[in-house]
Amino acid sequence: MLLTHENYRSVALESIWENEPSYADAIQPLLAWYRHALKANWTSPTEVKADFKSASILKDGRAVFNIAGNKYRLVVWINYAYSIVYIRFIGTHAQYDRIDAQTI
Repeated sequence: MLLTHENYRSVALESIWENEPSYADAIQPLLAWYRHALKANWTSPTEVKADFKSASILKDGRAVFNIAGNKYRLVVWINYAYSIVYIRFIGTHAQYDRIDAQTI
């Protein structure tokens, strides 16, 4: 999935959470993150961290965001050169613990 902004590419917003619609408590916080990210123009991990202090910056453009008070995790890959944000994973904290955020 891709994130869109005037210098970002496109994303089907409805597809972000289509696999787990039962997580209704995550929808509004996820939309808040999405809207914020649409307005952002991150050119470095430092800028991501400045916007989201609780974000975990991983290697090779990966970042992990806490959603809904850390009940959910959002893993993205950011291509800073092209201003593209790929959503790689959205799930509960327990589901996140079972994946490798660096390779998903």
